[in-house]
Amino acid sequence: MTIGIIGAGNIGAAIARILARAGIHATIANSRGPESLEPLVAELSPWISAVTIEEAAKADIVFVAVPWSKLPGALAGLPNWGGRIVVDTNNPIEAPLFKPAELNGRLSSEIFADMVPGARVVKGFNHLFAALLEADPTSDGGKRVLFYSGDDADAKAEVGQLIDKLGFFGIDLGPLSVGGKLVQFPGGALPSHNLVKLG
Repeated sequence: MTIGIIGAGNIGAAIARILARAGIHATIANSRGPESLEPLVAELSPWISAVTIEEAAKADIVFVAVPWSKLPGALAGLPNWGGRIVVDTNNPIEAPLFKPAELNGRLSSEIFADMVPGARVVKGFNHLFAALLEADPTSDGGKRVLFYSGDDADAKAEVGQLIDKLGFFGIDLGPLSVGGKLVQFPGGALPSHNLVKLG
């Protein structure tokens, strides 16, 4: 099982840190090239290595954590995903204005899925702020909750297993039409809530 991360901002870097903390190898890429990621790679060596977007996109599970307006450019030109798992960590809003993107009545995950043809999309890792996502998931007397959703049961099961391995308590919210709506920020009921499963 190989893991790639496209995007090295706050969320992408947080995902790299929690993977490294769990002793899981992964690649990470951004629009500026592998050399720009040397400080992050040095921090997380030997678990995280920097590659091109094209190389990161070849992994079995690919996390995409790119500002909403830059998603089309970041994913353009990549080959068909061929049934591989892509984790949509994105929210249709970004700094500095934090103005919601115009989705024309669609869910952001539906729009995202159109950008990754052939992928099995799982929505997840998007409802917590980066600093909380990379914090110790067991620091509050239980396990921090991570929500995930998707339309492919096997893909969700693999992401759920990874969430468990990272020390979180995963909760499957069902299909994207349900879970994607609940965790979408802004608008969903669950973003920014730091929930802990006790016991």
